[in-house]
Amino acid sequence: MAAAGGTATDTETIVDPTLDEGDEGDHDRFAHYVRKGDIMRSAVEGVAVVALCGKKWVPNRNPDKFPVCPECKEIYEALKAMGR
Repeated sequence: MAAAGGTATDTETIVDPTLDEGDEGDHDRFAHYVRKGDIMRSAVEGVAVVALCGKKWVPNRNPDKFPVCPECKEIYEALKAMGR
């Protein structure tokens, strides 16, 4: 799941403030893990990012105010344990 030239440990937690069409559930209540390069690209180009759990959105809120997505955290920990 690592990006070209990066590793799974190159992630940062950001919050998903805006739900895409068809997105349902509690994903909007969590901060999600996203590749750092994707965050920079989103900030510059305004494109959506994809979290480890599959959530897609354009970030614009402070992730420190939300709990971490349990699904993202589980995936991140599994990748970290595998040395990725």
